[in-house]
Amino acid sequence: MRYIIHLGYNGKDFHGWQIQPNARSVQGELQEKLSILLKTPIEIVGCGRTDTGVHAKNYFAHFDTLNEIDIAKLKFQLNAILPHSISIYGTGQADPNFHARFDAIERGYEYIICTQPNPFLRDFSMLYTKPLRVDLMNEAAKLLLIHSDFECFSKVHTDVKTFNCEVREAVWVQTEKNTLVFTIKADRFLRNMVRAIVGTLLEVGSEKKNIAQFEAVLKSKNRSEAGQSVPANGLFLTEVYYPTQPFLNIP
Repeated sequence: MRYIIHLGYNGKDFHGWQIQPNARSVQGELQEKLSILLKTPIEIVGCGRTDTGVHAKNYFAHFDTLNEIDIAKLKFQLNAILPHSISIYGTGQADPNFHARFDAIERGYEYIICTQPNPFLRDFSMLYTKPLRVDLMNEAAKLLLIHSDFECFSKVHTDVKTFNCEVREAVWVQTEKNTLVFTIKADRFLRNMVRAIVGTLLEVGSEKKNIAQFEAVLKSKNRSEAGQSVPANGLFLTEVYYPTQPFLNIP
């Protein structure tokens, strides 16, 4: 049977979601603990990869096993033995054809910027103390909704069939006096895409680039034309959307 896990994690302690040699990953932690609890090797599939240091407020993964599972008990057991930087929100039985990654039709990210030092957000935001024109950043962000090729914001030498993405929302909001949040939603994202977009929008906000120059970056398809990638610690995967309810029951 196929099961689904709904979780969140603080990415500070991990080299991203995906298992990799000689590095600690969220996927590796989950597989290890599931295999212990279910007494059989388990392979888990996530809804997407996050890079080193990136956080996830909402993340979905699936795995298959022939074992009968008490899903409510499994949630409790996982939370008891996983590191505190990973929290299981729920576990449930999924449709046998459900795929955590390929069935997702939209994902949402947030990037948090603090404009003055804040010890409580140090691990979860980027400190940027120079003046910013948020109105210009939002004007530039609107251009993301009318373009489709985002090669200029992709990590170089990325093995993908297409650089096309459909960005459906991109907006900056001042949530508190000294906190800015960038929200972006799309059908798919390229590696490093959000952090490169934020870095380039900060150049617009600090008036190093104007709107026309930002659009020229989009049209260039050249990563070297875009701004620097911002630090990973301010980035959160916040939403993953599926066309139908992916689980049969999830307490």
